Amino acid sequence: MNKPAITLNQSLGLKLAVVVVVGNILGSGIYKKVAPMAAELDSAFLVLLCWLLAGIVTLFGTLSSMELAGMLADTGGEFVYFKRIYNRFFSFLYGWANLSILKTATIASLGYVFAQSLNEIVTITPVLSSLHHYSLLGVFYPFADFNIKLVAILLILLLTYINTYGIRTGMGLSTGLLGLILLGIFLIVFFGLTSSKSNFTSVTQVPLLKDVGVSAILTAMLAAFWGYEGWNSVGFIAGEIKEPRKNIPLSLLFGLLIVIVLYLLVNFTYLTLLPINQLKIVYESTNQIAAVEAVKIFWGDNGAVIISTLILITVLACTHASVISSSRIYYAMSNMGMFYFSIGKLNKNRVPQNSLWSIK
Repeated sequence: MNKPAITLNQSLGLKLAVVVVVGNILGSGIYKKVAPMAAELDSAFLVLLCWLLAGIVTLFGTLSSMELAGMLADTGGEFVYFKRIYNRFFSFLYGWANLSILKTATIASLGYVFAQSLNEIVTITPVLSSLHHYSLLGVFYPFADFNIKLVAILLILLLTYINTYGIRTGMGLSTGLLGLILLGIFLIVFFGLTSSKSNFTSVTQVPLLKDVGVSAILTAMLAAFWGYEGWNSVGFIAGEIKEPRKNIPLSLLFGLLIVIVLYLLVNFTYLTLLPINQLKIVYESTNQIAAVEAVKIFWGDNGAVIISTLILITVLACTHASVISSSRIYYAMSNMGMFYFSIGKLNKNRVPQNSLWSIK
């Protein structure tokens, strides 16, 4: 008698689907993007307006995606959408572009940023220092900052290994990391807005739009759009969500609304603590972060360590989310005959283990 085929573990409810959406969106933009936006607009009010407008435009994209997600609730996200709407050729290009460049480069860069952030808090011992100047064709220096690169590699391998134990295990880590991030953001907002040094006047001053210009507003919105990147990630794990036709659209809607509120709250806090002129200085500097400078006002120099740790956790959460979502694309490719058959196999924990390791 044949054993029943192993299928993906369809065990994630609406709450965990929202965690996926919020966890994939929240990144370093929540700590850094206020400075370039302030430098461009020269108005605290307009900075908040651009965050809101960018959120509304992103919400329009989300509403469109909700329709697709409801009709095509299958693992693979946009890969599945392209195949059904266009044809195999375009979905093939999308899948292989993600495998060869887009997703792999994203995971590698996030891992590297994590290692750099960790090195700023705890110095990482140099490795293979004698080979730092070795180059390939005088262009690539594989052993330069090798201690940072090694930590990035080990992080990606560790996150991959954790996720081979099942989607519930991976989502447990995602939920814990997101909880720490939200706690950190709440503390920043609470202590920032209750600080005696917060100034609400500048945020309520409405400038004349003709003094700013449409081009400046659109440029600032580009920075805000970068902060909303990742909202479509829940579609990649559609096959592991309960009642996907209902829960995926709802998770997209609730998740994005939560992020919009968070961005408005935390940026409002920064703008009450830091005048526009200081934010311009932060933007022009190469070693300052707006969130760090804001937190220093009410927590002193210790605030720099706290916010650096929060950034570290945020980057870790983004890296982990990317590892989960990208592997499901290659799993879907395999199931549709566009990638090696073995990549589509599930392990005993009902996750595409080979697909997870293929992104390394």
